[in-house]
Amino acid sequence: MSTLPDTSDVARIAEAAARASYGKLVAILAHRTRDIAAAEDALSDALVSALATWPRRGVPENPEAWLLTAARNLLKNSARAGHVRRAAEPEILLRNLPDEEENGFPDRRLRLLFVCAHPAIHPAVHTPLMLQSVLGIDATRIAHAFLVEPAAMSQRLVRAKARIRDAGLRFELPGQEDLEERLAAVLDAVYAAFGRGWEDLDQPETPDALTGEAIWLARLLVALMPGEPEPKGLLALMLYCSARRPARRDAAGNFVPLDQQDARLWNRNMIVEAEGLLTQAAQAGRFGRFQCEAAIQSVHVQRPITGQVNFDALVILYNLLVQHTDNIGARIGRAVVLAERGGTAEALAELDALKSERVARHQPYWVARARVALLADHLEEAESTLETALSLTQDPALRAHLQGIHRQVKRRRAPI
Repeated sequence: MSTLPDTSDVARIAEAAARASYGKLVAILAHRTRDIAAAEDALSDALVSALATWPRRGVPENPEAWLLTAARNLLKNSARAGHVRRAAEPEILLRNLPDEEENGFPDRRLRLLFVCAHPAIHPAVHTPLMLQSVLGIDATRIAHAFLVEPAAMSQRLVRAKARIRDAGLRFELPGQEDLEERLAAVLDAVYAAFGRGWEDLDQPETPDALTGEAIWLARLLVALMPGEPEPKGLLALMLYCSARRPARRDAAGNFVPLDQQDARLWNRNMIVEAEGLLTQAAQAGRFGRFQCEAAIQSVHVQRPITGQVNFDALVILYNLLVQHTDNIGARIGRAVVLAERGGTAEALAELDALKSERVARHQPYWVARARVALLADHLEEAESTLETALSLTQDPALRAHLQGIHRQVKRRRAPI
């Protein structure tokens, strides 16, 4: 044990340890028990125990190992008490499962991602289940990402975990055919995790563990399935975004829009790697969603070279993207690009076509609508939509940026 920390530091240390190791620990625990919900409960209880024990005894040298041991002991005690009967099944079959270091499957978390994409589980819950069970994102944040109520998302996740337990879905290495069939769902989950982490990057108390985890998993997928172009497209997409991170806030911490960022601050090594991955992916001759999104980012990073954004190319790419996904983000992005190119009426029609229940609480929609309204010189609509966007914005820097635009619009509308 290390020296005793201040009580106020224990929660931070424990939370950091749990965040960094959550997906791996759940995967290890569930690998033995076949019960994701029980593994999560045990890990949660272990964290509570850490908060009670570490202030008195000191933080262990290896917090991850401590949490794993405590969670395993809790699972064993629960099994003895009869609360997790299926966890007491003979372990001989599980022990005979091939070890991922020997069979080429590079990571337990990656294996669990493919298990969560099992066809016996409803496709609509594949990504939410992976986000919670493997990457440690809570149901409320997942619900926000999928534009549903937290209670409804929690119910979906509970049912999915019960399905895994009751069907006895084994955490065995999927065959090559299974990998290919489940790949799209796994890629969706990895990118959704990156998106969740990206939203928190500018909070000083939040590490970039989740975005880093997503990039690491994408690298593993590229290595595991070198003939598949979409993992390369996803990795390229996340690298393009990460490359711009140093420029998304100015020295005072203010939000800087993409078109106003200082490109000299972008990480050139990441951009070069992303360009190479996108070129490699294109050689497969199968252009998918993530290659398309990465190509869109590639157009944006050409601005420092050409001095302008090629909106014609962006419109073509967004048209292709909409063909590959019904994601509202794709349609919103296309609308903004259409407006930037001068087609504000077409852009407003695109936004009007989105179902109200899908966008009512979706902050990016209202930011985009305000931008299109400004480009169309519809100042009254721009002001009202900015007010809606502000009501849905939590990030202080982004909120201050939108408030500045709102003040400018109000001044333009004021009578002379």
